[in-house]
Amino acid sequence: MQAVLQVPIESVYADLPVFVVLAVWNLFVLFVISKKVYEFSLKKGRSTSSSMYFSRKTIHFLAGGLTALLLPFFAREPILPALMALGLAFATYVPHKLNRRMYWFQDPENIYDVDFTLSWGLIIFLTWYIDKSFWLGVIPVLFMAFGDGITGIIRNLKYNKRTKAWEGTAGMLMLCIIIGAQMGIAGIIAGILCSFVERIENIDDNITVPAVSLFILVGAYYYFPSSTVSFY
Repeated sequence: MQAVLQVPIESVYADLPVFVVLAVWNLFVLFVISKKVYEFSLKKGRSTSSSMYFSRKTIHFLAGGLTALLLPFFAREPILPALMALGLAFATYVPHKLNRRMYWFQDPENIYDVDFTLSWGLIIFLTWYIDKSFWLGVIPVLFMAFGDGITGIIRNLKYNKRTKAWEGTAGMLMLCIIIGAQMGIAGIIAGILCSFVERIENIDDNITVPAVSLFILVGAYYYFPSSTVSFY
């Protein structure tokens, strides 16, 4: 509670207009754009599961990834980003709970979409107290949003279903190395390891990918600072 109170209330008020816009954008992606992607995929002859998967990865890119990428440039504090993520987690969890899922992206067999928003919010919130530029939290989130997003698209294009395959891992590996390079050797190592962690079956990579990469980056930040290069 004391850590939360360290955030100047003026910063929260200053960030409010930005996060109103971002919240509206995220809802637009969730309810409009991703649904259009699902419908377009079906019309192109994709299976229902394949179309749903394209829809989910659209949310990864345009909601989770884009929003995270904007934080270092427009956000001053972590409370509103965390509250927005918590609100989106609630908005995605309730349809699961009521068995009224948003069919164009919500899988009845898991609640990974909820885990995505919770991981996003928790990482962004906690890492701000270590690195107020946001980058320490943004990089693991980008691994989850963009890295896992591209691997899903590659696999889906080839196999027309949700599956694990090395082609997707290769795509994620290349993208995560590029993303991770922005934080030096430690970032590259984190990008490589989380790409292979994502390959593990029957476990939610929305938790494992950001957790593994964050562990590496925080360790490097404190114990091997020369191995990290930041944007600030």
